[in-house]
Amino acid sequence: MNSGNWTKTVTVLLLGILCLAPAISTGAQVQTQKSITTGHSSKEVEVESGEVVLVQGNDLMVKMQDGTMRHFPNIPDSDRIMVDGKQLGIHDLKPGMKLQRTITTITTPQTVTTVQSVTGKVWNVMPPTSVILTLDNGENQAFKIPKDQKFTINGQQVDAFGLRKGMVVTATKIVEVPETLITRHRHVTGTMAAAAAPPAPAADVPILIAKAEPASAPGAAETAAAHENKLPKTASDLPLVGLVGLLLISASLSITLFRANLGH
Repeated sequence: MNSGNWTKTVTVLLLGILCLAPAISTGAQVQTQKSITTGHSSKEVEVESGEVVLVQGNDLMVKMQDGTMRHFPNIPDSDRIMVDGKQLGIHDLKPGMKLQRTITTITTPQTVTTVQSVTGKVWNVMPPTSVILTLDNGENQAFKIPKDQKFTINGQQVDAFGLRKGMVVTATKIVEVPETLITRHRHVTGTMAAAAAPPAPAADVPILIAKAEPASAPGAAETAAAHENKLPKTASDLPLVGLVGLLLISASLSITLFRANLGH
């Protein structure tokens, strides 16, 4: 290899290194601004209620108002529930307690706008995909050119094919991304379990009230039966004596009359 070819080869290698360097340089001259525009928020309130069935460790089982069972696992010890004016934790809950959870969901639509702007001198351009610009601080930086991107050159709009080395260009990229911000607030309250009441009888079942009788002494039933078989004592013995005397007088008169008849 002669000296002329060697010099040409070195020059090509140096150009390759210079073309590679801008692609890995920093983007200190790229200005980025971000703004957020929010829309009208909407609010949704959901109320759930149920009864505590089981508390085991940090797991909670609740019977919901519609009769379904719901499992709430791994409730943090720091969570507090207002029950009859007291702040209770998961380990303070008891079966039978009534719980009510209010969930407020606020949905806010918003648009995040990102504006990137850069000013530099065209060092190299590979239309329509990329361009290397020399920034104000002397650094070269490679940029990808978005589809249909326009550049401002001396007050005129040109595409990537209109760029030439040495041109000073200002490019601005605007990206708008719609987002939805959702926030939820949960508030749980409860009441202590009511004292258990005796079950009410069914409406179609008669109610019977049993009256307890005092225990009777042995033989009392037989004695009462014997008294029931006797006639009640309603008078004294005097009328009976009079009746016997009347019968004796009648008998005596009958005998006297019988003897008188025999004497005639």
